Amino acid sequence: MTTKEVMTQLKSFGNESTKKTLLKHGAKEPFFGVKVADLKKITKKVKKDHKLSLELYATGNSDAMYLAGLIADEDQITKTDLKRWAKEAYWYYISEFTVPWVAAESKYGYELGLEWIKSKKENIAAAGWSTLSSIANLRPDEELDIDKYSELLDHIGDNIHEAPNRVRYVMNGFVIAVGGSIKKLSPQAKKIAKKIGKVEVNVGDTACKVPMATDYIQKIIDRGTLGKKRKSARC
Repeated sequence: MTTKEVMTQLKSFGNESTKKTLLKHGAKEPFFGVKVADLKKITKKVKKDHKLSLELYATGNSDAMYLAGLIADEDQITKTDLKRWAKEAYWYYISEFTVPWVAAESKYGYELGLEWIKSKKENIAAAGWSTLSSIANLRPDEELDIDKYSELLDHIGDNIHEAPNRVRYVMNGFVIAVGGSIKKLSPQAKKIAKKIGKVEVNVGDTACKVPMATDYIQKIIDRGTLGKKRKSARC
């Protein structure tokens, strides 16, 4: 499919109810309000298409940008592409899902994640923490820098409540990801989760809640999936 054909398809899938919901979450024009289920219909047709993913992301249309992440080829995308994507990710669906998913599956994810978390720009820092979380969920423990992940847990324990709004949310998610995915660090993650307690995040006019990391990690342990890795970051 061409970019023009995809945009026409996205427009046809546009849903006013979905659009209103996404606006409450922080989406901005231009976008059609396409449900993820409908985006995946296009994904099934297109599969992975590097050129098309770059063109769709460049439209600035939120629906097209999210779809770009679903069809991006992690083996072809460049570090420059990913940096540009992180810079242009103007709301959290893109900065905390689309960009980190693709980055984490690429060979540049760990390097970029560590770089991005140092950014003073909220969207880029959030993309960094989300990328590192996805890497923890994907890669075998023996391929991870356990000492660095331990250091990052301690950093969150000392700094989360002073971090920017969405960065607080993804830092909390990082504690959960490490606590549930890296067996060796699960005890430390539980201690950090207890230390930080409830994390306050302004989620706008939505019913979203910030998960309690202590409870979430314990649920993972209780259902017997501690250390289980995912096949893909994208969903």
